[in-house]
Amino acid sequence: MKISSAFDGGRIEVIKADSPDDIQVNIKNDSHSDFRQWFYFRIQGIKDHNCVVKFLNAADCFIPTGWKDYDVCASVDREEWFRLPTDFDGQQMTVEFDADTDDIYLAYFAPYSFDRHLNLLAFAQQSDLCRLQSLGETVDGRDFDMLVIEDGDVDVEKKNIWVIARQHPGETMAEWCAEGFIETVLDADNPTAKKMLQSCRFFVVPNMNPDGAYRGNLRTNATGANLNREWLEPSMEQSPEVYLVREQMHKHGVDAFIDMHGDEDIPYNFVAGCEGNPGYDDRLKDLEETFKAAFHAASPDFQDVHGYPKDEPGKGDLRIATNYVGETFKCLAYTLEMPFKDNHDLPDEQYGWSPERSKKLGEDIVIALNNSLHKI
Repeated sequence: MKISSAFDGGRIEVIKADSPDDIQVNIKNDSHSDFRQWFYFRIQGIKDHNCVVKFLNAADCFIPTGWKDYDVCASVDREEWFRLPTDFDGQQMTVEFDADTDDIYLAYFAPYSFDRHLNLLAFAQQSDLCRLQSLGETVDGRDFDMLVIEDGDVDVEKKNIWVIARQHPGETMAEWCAEGFIETVLDADNPTAKKMLQSCRFFVVPNMNPDGAYRGNLRTNATGANLNREWLEPSMEQSPEVYLVREQMHKHGVDAFIDMHGDEDIPYNFVAGCEGNPGYDDRLKDLEETFKAAFHAASPDFQDVHGYPKDEPGKGDLRIATNYVGETFKCLAYTLEMPFKDNHDLPDEQYGWSPERSKKLGEDIVIALNNSLHKI
C-alpha cells in the first residue's frame, strides 16, 4: 500500500500506513501559514480491502465545525467525484469504505487542476468575443491571466462586470463556478448572454491564486498571504495577484463585482455584501436587494436566510475584496459563498455540493446579473 500527494494540489501528512484498515493521516498547514483544512491524496494497493482512514488532527483545523455533516470527496478516475460517508467525533474524522479498485483519490472538495485552468483559458480564447490578457506572474513564476469578454462594439458605452474566483485556493468550487459562468457568457446560442454583451464588458479572473492552488493550500498564496485581506494595501512582494487585478480595476472601472468562494461550515449558498462600508447608502442597498431577488428567481440553489452576520455600519473590513471594491467604485459588490458540504435545501446524498452544481450556479449568476442591469 502507498499513500502519495506529490502532485498538483496534493497535500497530506502520513502518520501510519501499515494496513488498509488503519490508515492515519494529518492535514497539513498551508505553506508559510497556520491555516489548515485542505487535503488531497492518493491511496494505492487497496483493491478488495476494507479501508479506514483517520484524520487525527481534524479538531485542530481552521474551522473544525466544518467537519460536522461533512462527507469526504473521492474519485477513482479523477473525473467523477462522489462522497464517502464520514464521521467526526469532535476530535478525529474517520472515513471507511470497501475498495473495488487498486487506487482511490480522497480530497476536501473536487480539485480544479492548473492544467484544467489552462484548458479553460484556451477554450475561452477560441471565441471571437474573448481575449486573454496576461497580468504578470505569481511569486512562484506562474502565468497570471485575465479574460476580457466583449462584443467589440466600441460605439456603445459598456458596464464593466468583474468576476474573480479562488482567492482562497482550496475553495475549488469557486473555479468550477467561474467555468460555468465563462461558458455561459461565451455561448453563442444563449440569449441572456447575447443580450448582456450588448451593454456589458466582462473581466474574469478564474484563478486568483495559482501558486496556492498548486501547493495545495487552503487559503494563502506562496508568501503565506491571505489574498482576501490584502485589498487595501497590496504589494508586488506579498500579494502581486491582488495588486495586479486592482490595478486593472482602477484602469477600467467597476460597475458590478462578484468574488467566488467556498465556506467550510455553512451548508448553503449565500452572498455577503457591503452593508458595513462607510459609503453604503440606500441606492446600494436597493441594488443588493434587486440582485438577490434576481438570483433567487434564477436559482433554487441560492438562499438568503443562512449566511454571515451583517457588518455594523462603518465596521466593514476594507481589506476584503468585496468591501474594498464596493466602497471604492460605489457599485454592486458581493462575495458568493458555496458549501464544502452540501446544500441542505436541496441535498444530494451521492455527490453533495459538486462541480456540476457549482457550474450551474455560475450559469444562474449570468441570469441574475442580466435581470439586475436596470439598476447596475
